[in-house]
Amino acid sequence: MREMAIIVVLAAWLALLPGCGPVDPVDAVTDLPDTVTFADHIAPLVRSHCMPCHSPGHAGPFALITYGDVRRKARTVGHVTRQRFMPPWPADTTYSRFVGERVLTARQIALIGKWVEQGMPPGDTAALPPMPVVQEAGGLGPPDLVVPVSGTCTIPGDGRDRFIIAKAPFELVRDTFLRAVAFVPGNRRLVHHMNGALINYPEGAKADVFAGSGPIDAEQLGGPPAFAQLGLANDDGSWPPLVPSVVNYLPGLAPLVLPEGLGGLYLARKGAFLLNTVHYGPSDREATDRSSFHLWFARRAPERPLQELAMGSTHTPVVPPLHLEPGEVRTFSTRLTVPKAISVLAVNPHMHLLGTRFKAYALRGADTIPLVRILDWDFRWQYSYTFRHPVPLRAGDVLVAEGSFDNSAENPDQPFDPPREVQGRDSRFMRTTDEMFQFFVTYVDWRAGDESLPLSAVDPSVGK
Repeated sequence: MREMAIIVVLAAWLALLPGCGPVDPVDAVTDLPDTVTFADHIAPLVRSHCMPCHSPGHAGPFALITYGDVRRKARTVGHVTRQRFMPPWPADTTYSRFVGERVLTARQIALIGKWVEQGMPPGDTAALPPMPVVQEAGGLGPPDLVVPVSGTCTIPGDGRDRFIIAKAPFELVRDTFLRAVAFVPGNRRLVHHMNGALINYPEGAKADVFAGSGPIDAEQLGGPPAFAQLGLANDDGSWPPLVPSVVNYLPGLAPLVLPEGLGGLYLARKGAFLLNTVHYGPSDREATDRSSFHLWFARRAPERPLQELAMGSTHTPVVPPLHLEPGEVRTFSTRLTVPKAISVLAVNPHMHLLGTRFKAYALRGADTIPLVRILDWDFRWQYSYTFRHPVPLRAGDVLVAEGSFDNSAENPDQPFDPPREVQGRDSRFMRTTDEMFQFFVTYVDWRAGDESLPLSAVDPSVGK
């Protein structure tokens, strides 16, 4: 697994070597200070744009926290920021704007470059404010409760994908509401994605929510037999209500945090999160994982619960059907008519390795309402994008998603040599080398004035 990661990084670096493209606007920046220091100019950029990933326990392969951390990697930081490879933010900000955009301006990139050229002067690092704590749910602080998955999962070092079904049971003092929930992998190198549902047990229906076994190999046992082995049923043998897709995990996906009273999730006193499924990527050595759910409680019941529209593979027809011959380059689309007046809060595009471009928008007669556009798809960075303000859609508007795929040998992310035929499969056992084309829309019922409602009280990207 480590060797594969190194190859991926090297391939990305080769793709970034200077070519014959247009002049970088960074070169046109002239209003820079005579001396650029870490304390005055670089630390604020690193803390807001780099440290959320480059800190212990997070996705970055090395820390970028202290002056020493950044100095050691300074030339790398200068190179990848100038090439706009880092920080990763796939969405095109000229098409639509979102909360928390990690996009450096030309001036900020030029500042980093000049700092490196000047020998990385530290400045007055003693005057820097205390280092902020990296939070999974921005602004909410540490989680109110951590719910671990029952049992440790062992991933054999046989180079195969693994699909696991498991549960994370909990018992609270009383019924409550969640403001946010995050799935936190115990082994970030191997967890590729997780689809999570919620079980709320009716009062008196389940004596012991912790009973049952697991985790379970989903390719050996799935559906009701697996759920029975996990001990999910009520004590009388009936099945409790299940809320699907309440928390999911993909590379780069952060929990949705909304203003108090908007969204939220009801949590019964006794319940469990159902991991159906967890996908572990292939490993060349045996490894283990015990992931968990981090919960943040709401102070009051939400006024409008979150709802979701799902499009594409396994949800709405893909035109033409998702199928690629070796060497084929093709664009697919899918559509869905909006059933009622809604206010869109966030969108989440999803494709795999062969994806190259993605665009989603809504049609209202002759008008087009832009949602998200990704000009250079990167499988490693798949975000749920939260709009700065809700996007109102009317009943009868048509949601459209378009995805382009390249199954040729020239695609640098092509997993096969030579290319093979690729088509959609059962999403429960979707491997990295299979393909998907999906689009998810998170919304609440529309109210007048939603278009002016800020979805983040503090957004450092506003005004850029």
